[in-house]
Amino acid sequence: MNIPEIEAFFDNDSHTISYVVSDPETRHAAIIDSVLGFDYASGALSYQLADDILAYIAEQDFIIDWLIETHVHADHLSAAPYLQQKIGGKIAISKHIVEVQKIFGKVFNAGTAFERDGRQFDRLLEDQDSYEVGSLQGRAIHTPGHTPACMAHIIGDAIFVGDTLFMPDGGTARADFPGGDARTLYQSIHKILAQPDEMRIFVCHDYMPGGRDLGYMTTVGAQRADNIHIGGGISEDDFVKMRETRDATLSMPKLILPSIQVNMRGGNMPPAEDNEEIYLKVPISGIRGK
Repeated sequence: MNIPEIEAFFDNDSHTISYVVSDPETRHAAIIDSVLGFDYASGALSYQLADDILAYIAEQDFIIDWLIETHVHADHLSAAPYLQQKIGGKIAISKHIVEVQKIFGKVFNAGTAFERDGRQFDRLLEDQDSYEVGSLQGRAIHTPGHTPACMAHIIGDAIFVGDTLFMPDGGTARADFPGGDARTLYQSIHKILAQPDEMRIFVCHDYMPGGRDLGYMTTVGAQRADNIHIGGGISEDDFVKMRETRDATLSMPKLILPSIQVNMRGGNMPPAEDNEEIYLKVPISGIRGK
């Protein structure tokens, strides 16, 4: 099995880890879950983390094949279009993005100008679809539950799980967003835990519980044994009870409203209005349970 080289980039504001996954033989690479900084109070964008990724890619002389989104993120804006403009690559996401677009197109009253067929992305991936990163083989696994469009990506000996799993001491994703479901999440997690024990898992977020140092890489075996929500053979019913009880206590991510409006468009902003300014909407009724 070819072993990819993996470089992680941490965004402190959203606790997101972005990855550059490269093939050492060909210098081809993919970027997974990139972050565009956004200050809600001022509406200002920051390209610092994306520029750090660009600097690393230039230093390594990589050729970018893919800009992969594991799902429609609710806690940060995607930098994929900005990166694509600079270095190319195809933006890819699950074909179930259309379900997310239908839900949130209605929530944000996006109108008929907002196409709800996934055309904002270059490739819509189906379960078990394959793709190449140089000589590395990538494979997408549909892992809904957190959102309908969640996917894990196996590249070589590594699996990038998005928000579905955190580090073992962090547990699992919430399942109370529109289109989410705790029982479905349990089943999706077990698709990941069915992989070989030694397969490396790379998570999308780390909140450093207990004040420990940042962690982003674990293994299937460690998750199966030690994950505080799913490890040790917890039953589906017990997991669902735990997850639904816990989710009822959680507040919404602070950037959920701007993030979804942008990310459901492939990382692009809504169209400018007649004064040539771009606006993001705040539905006063909120979105939980929509």
